[in-house]
Amino acid sequence: MAQLLFLGSGSAFTVGDDNFHSNIFIITETGKKLLIDCGSDIRFSLYKEGFSHRDITDIYISHLHSDHAGGLEYIGLSTKFDTQCHKPNLYLSYDIATEIWDHTLSGGMRSVEGNITSLDSFFNVYSIENNPMFSWENINFELVKTIHVNNGSYVMPTYGLFFEVEQVRIFITSDTQLCYEKLLKYYEQADIIFHDCETSKYPSPVHSHYKQLVKLPNKIKSKMWLYGYQPGELPDAKKDLFLGFVQRGDNFFIENNCLKIKHPYQ
Repeated sequence: MAQLLFLGSGSAFTVGDDNFHSNIFIITETGKKLLIDCGSDIRFSLYKEGFSHRDITDIYISHLHSDHAGGLEYIGLSTKFDTQCHKPNLYLSYDIATEIWDHTLSGGMRSVEGNITSLDSFFNVYSIENNPMFSWENINFELVKTIHVNNGSYVMPTYGLFFEVEQVRIFITSDTQLCYEKLLKYYEQADIIFHDCETSKYPSPVHSHYKQLVKLPNKIKSKMWLYGYQPGELPDAKKDLFLGFVQRGDNFFIENNCLKIKHPYQ
């Protein structure tokens, strides 16, 4: 058995303790935990679910935006100075690994106790290249390159994850524009899809918007949970044949070749 626990399901601009950034724990039956993304409000979202920095041993980062990587400073410094902690393992694509220190973390972490530090000072870094896959607790995770930010001269490296647990195939998109043809293989192969979904009144060009997703074939929508949305009233996703919107604290249990969900706050 394994669990997918959503510490939050909101967008980068989510405010308040009713929801947090879209960061996810994958928890095995032995209690091992892999944190999928580590946003800047991670210390609050962990606390709300009864966890702390001491529960963070393995982290995957999908891209460089602060709601996905900004909490690494808190985790890195907290675990470094806590004698009960070991250095966390950090999994990320090689093109993110080459940028994350200089462009995201070094400003607050470069000097510690008079020493010049690097990313390796705080994490055991597993930079994934060539074969875009890593293994954790006998689960093989395929990195799926998506298109999130592309201004014509710069494409931010961004990767979702495709993996299988208990014969249930799961696709987590992370942040992505709707790239139907590019992602169609994963849409079709997955049994469950957790999809980036913007709900803003004024759509941005860097996320999949609900108005786009609702036009997908019913066979794809019928296995799709939506997350990464903005605060406010949400559309009736179930009426539109989606599985629904993920809520903070939703816990998806994978066992006996099926997935069940527990809504703790309903």
